[in-house]
Amino acid sequence: MLTPAHQLPHHPRLAEQPLVVMALCADWCGTCREFQVVLERVARAHPEILFAWADIEDDAELVGDIDVDDFPTLAIFRGGRPLHFGASLPLEPVVTRLLESLAHSSAGAIAVPHAVSEFGARLAR
Repeated sequence: MLTPAHQLPHHPRLAEQPLVVMALCADWCGTCREFQVVLERVARAHPEILFAWADIEDDAELVGDIDVDDFPTLAIFRGGRPLHFGASLPLEPVVTRLLESLAHSSAGAIAVPHAVSEFGARLAR
């Protein structure tokens, strides 16, 4: 199940998740609507991961100054640290492979725009 972004800061499972996956989308984006269906299936298959959905316009206060160039974009965090930030096509096998590789990786945070790091840190508080 996808958690609406406005519920994420106070989500009871936020701190215990190995990964937090935030889909950054726009209501007007047809690809995002396709992606939502795909991400819901992936979320059902991976209940150990917390999945959230943000409309960058409706959830602008939470998302902050993150600049999204292409839709949909995934921001993936572990303990508030960014592990991935980039556009994703609505292809279930690709998203699943990305999540599984990150879930089993011991790699640290990656370099991302400051607004993305700041967003992850706000989620981890």
